[in-house]
Amino acid sequence: MGAALTPRKPLRLGLIGWGAISRRVAQVLAERRVSVDIVAVGVRDAAKSHDGLPAGVELVTQPEELLGFSFDLVIEAAGRAAVGSWGQAALQRAPAYAVSSTSAFVDGAVLDRLLAVAEAHGSQVVVPPGALAGIDALAAVAALPLDEVIHTIVKPPGAWLGTMAEQLVALGSLTRATTFFSGSAREAADRFPQNANATVITALAGIGLDRTRVVLMADPAATRNSHRLQARGDFGQFDLAIENRPLATNPKSSETTALALVRLVENRVRPLVR
Repeated sequence: MGAALTPRKPLRLGLIGWGAISRRVAQVLAERRVSVDIVAVGVRDAAKSHDGLPAGVELVTQPEELLGFSFDLVIEAAGRAAVGSWGQAALQRAPAYAVSSTSAFVDGAVLDRLLAVAEAHGSQVVVPPGALAGIDALAAVAALPLDEVIHTIVKPPGAWLGTMAEQLVALGSLTRATTFFSGSAREAADRFPQNANATVITALAGIGLDRTRVVLMADPAATRNSHRLQARGDFGQFDLAIENRPLATNPKSSETTALALVRLVENRVRPLVR
């Protein structure tokens, strides 16, 4: 007879940020009855309302407070300014730190610092697929030389409000799909960190921030946020598209972004990884 198996303990999860994405992740995890304990949430101001926070979760406001916990996974969903400081602490107390605000990596020094901490502590920086389809395929085919990767993002005009797009195109009077930006992933994510965050995911999986071409469009006929990935290289070529329902509480983000984080958690606790 073989040795008796030890049942898995609930995954100890830390969240950085308690905005639309983190709340949706917590909600879906609870609905799906995933074996997880959210033990701490990092926020900028503990005095603000944090509706929906699970019972027993401890709020922390400084990255160094994470050092008092033990995590199995820490997920960042607080914006690019939070990635570096919280990540350096998280990587010391968790085997994995998942970054949602990948636009922070347009500054290569941020990623380099996190990788140095991860190397020193035997942990990993994880880049989830976010709102994208086909990132696993792109990362796989990048083992061979790639000639071209193009990432096109199309969103309703309202999703671009409050961004630099307002200075480039009259969002309120568009009558057809309009391209207002074409450039590198580094430029796109730097100038549109909330809306074009996913282009960094594409770049890291493929040919880098400066070689990945990005096209940003506003379309008055669009009701969802769409991404199209095109790649060509020694492997052959592919053309993949996905239309995402926006998060009800934040039209700049997609439902799929939160669901990708749920999958990340589930794959660390379920016997079948998919």
